[in-house]
Amino acid sequence: MKKQIMTLCFALAAISGFAQQALFGGTQIVSPEINSDNSVTFRIMAPQAQKVQITGDFLPTQKMEIPGYGKYDAPGVADLTKDEKGVWSFKSKALSPELYSYNLIVDGVKITDPSNVYSIRDIASVTSIFMIGGDYAENYKVHKVAHGTVSKVWYNSPTAGITRRMTVYTPAGYETSGKRYPVLYLLHGIGGDEQAWMELGRASQILDNLIAQGKAEPMIVVMTNGNISQEACPGETSEGFKVPTLALPKTMDGYFEQAFPDVVNFVDKTYRTKADKQHRAIAGLSMGGFHSLFISINNPKMFDYVGLFSAAVDQQQKGGLDTMYANRDQKIDQFFAQNPKLFWIGIGKTDFLYKNNTDLRKTLDAKKHKYTYMETEGGHIWKNWRIYLANFTPLLFK
Repeated sequence: MKKQIMTLCFALAAISGFAQQALFGGTQIVSPEINSDNSVTFRIMAPQAQKVQITGDFLPTQKMEIPGYGKYDAPGVADLTKDEKGVWSFKSKALSPELYSYNLIVDGVKITDPSNVYSIRDIASVTSIFMIGGDYAENYKVHKVAHGTVSKVWYNSPTAGITRRMTVYTPAGYETSGKRYPVLYLLHGIGGDEQAWMELGRASQILDNLIAQGKAEPMIVVMTNGNISQEACPGETSEGFKVPTLALPKTMDGYFEQAFPDVVNFVDKTYRTKADKQHRAIAGLSMGGFHSLFISINNPKMFDYVGLFSAAVDQQQKGGLDTMYANRDQKIDQFFAQNPKLFWIGIGKTDFLYKNNTDLRKTLDAKKHKYTYMETEGGHIWKNWRIYLANFTPLLFK
């Protein structure tokens, strides 16, 4: 019996080892392989495949159409070539520092890279990821610095009538310092959830590194779920493994804005915060920028710092709590009458929301309301939103 068990173990080990190896030189397939010049080689063993392609945000973009909005930049596509051993490969050009995402397409089926264990979910899409270090991307790495704590926290929202979840970052030393801290409320885009900024936005790495470098003040960062009909992110609620979707009710119809004071009240009661306007900031990307705008102007004495990252300005849904969106320009005037310390706008040159943000800036300019503006290359992409976060947070609570 003992001999049989040993034989089975050796057989399983042999099968496992074979499965992990490519046929060239008996070595394991490496994909992605970052080369010395920062080009990247991708490989997949697929001897029976007829066509293999790669799509990712490191490739030249292609134009896609959003009905009602116009064209936007979408990830490009490139073909892989097959060698005599059935290994398909593609080598990119030299890439600039950044966190990149990609998928392989095998005979029309989009998959993650089988040789890359690192992947991430964005709404209903799962992509493989890799990083080229340097420049802004150094902020996205885990360095040997003091690290904050990231918690998934449930809270009751009396206004929404449900128990909901948020993600909370507390800075290094929070547990033992006894100090009180300012708070940044950081909101995601449409289809995202309370995990988006941590996973796609690298928020904890950015905050850890900027705080350690003395570039940003130690702060609590609260990332809520902006879909007021949801308890939490898909797969981690009482609804079970529900398929993530963009088509969620009550996203931009005023109900999230109405319920947001519940979040602030919970945070101030639960954490050692500096619970005043001078020590509160709110920022968000796309839908989260839209929410940040209307939360701040409907509560003009709540926030001294506001950040709009590719904000979906003027995209509210019909119906709902129209009072949240009524008299926008008058509310903006009332907000600026409170002398906020920072109103920050960032947008990519090819973002499909560029005109919306330009129109908002014209409104601010006409009233002589001061704001800080950052314009970057590219469109409605996480690359820009990570850059905006890294530029916005050092300006807070000074």
